[in-house]
Amino acid sequence: MKKTVLIGLLALAATSAFAQGMFTWIAKTSDDPDKLLPGIDPSKVTGTVITAGSSTVYPVSEAIVSMFKEDGFAGQVTIDSIGSGAGFERWAKAGETDIANASVAISATQIDWAKAIGRTPIEFRIGTDALAVVVSKSNTFAKDITQAELKLAFSTAVYWSDVRASWPKKEIKRFSPGTDSGTFTYFVEHLFKKDKAPLLSARNLQLSEDDNVLVRGVADDQYAIGYFGFAYYMENKAKLNVLSIDGVAANAANVDKGSYPLARPIFVYSDAKIMNDKPQVAAFIAYYLTYVAEALKEVGYFPAPAAEIKKAKEAWRAAVKGRY
Repeated sequence: MKKTVLIGLLALAATSAFAQGMFTWIAKTSDDPDKLLPGIDPSKVTGTVITAGSSTVYPVSEAIVSMFKEDGFAGQVTIDSIGSGAGFERWAKAGETDIANASVAISATQIDWAKAIGRTPIEFRIGTDALAVVVSKSNTFAKDITQAELKLAFSTAVYWSDVRASWPKKEIKRFSPGTDSGTFTYFVEHLFKKDKAPLLSARNLQLSEDDNVLVRGVADDQYAIGYFGFAYYMENKAKLNVLSIDGVAANAANVDKGSYPLARPIFVYSDAKIMNDKPQVAAFIAYYLTYVAEALKEVGYFPAPAAEIKKAKEAWRAAVKGRY
């Protein structure tokens, strides 16, 4: 018994010393104007961080991981792009991941899943995404679309002329993220008041959790239409056109002032016990919140309001309770 206790105490001491080496109030604090987070020395961070979820959040996390490694992190961060819903299942139901990436807020059901396995979700708002509604470069007639027309285009309309009389009588090919995607959930909630039946019953519909499949499908067909996160449009704007919605262009200025209709928050989720048991997870999230603006700019997304980022940092502080 004494030996078991001693081993436990030594492990705790080692973990504490290890964690203290990761976090410093001297390094890199200039990048946190609120001074709510400690600086992170990635070269002192080891271990694994397991994340999964939204394809929309994926490129942001990918950029953060790249920065983390460039700054000296020698461990491993896995990022599985499987959709927000599947990400919540892995994190909140199966307990297989440390962080859930999401382009939709966690639901009451998913919170209950987490509680059932001893987890309490902590929400970290990391930015804002705009949904891009896109057509092929070979489409010469569609430049803008209203939200009412967009509903038709993704439900009962068979031909483009059913959406707008001046458009050609050619069958619409529809490309949508899969039903596990937070992008799908947001689109359905916003346009169809949470009723996914009209979209799922539409003709010529292809669903995919892989945004690259959607990009290729739209780009290769003059009469296709699709939607996904703005970053994927930016990566493929040489072969896609983005449509204005209700006369409002999808750009940073319109997202910032709240006039673009299809903008939504993006998140990562974790849990205080995970962050305290695995200091590398706490370190990764602190680094994420410190440098997310740089990553968002690289990817082509938009910053969260300053008050939301401050709230996320305060949530981090509360989760670790001043341990670091």
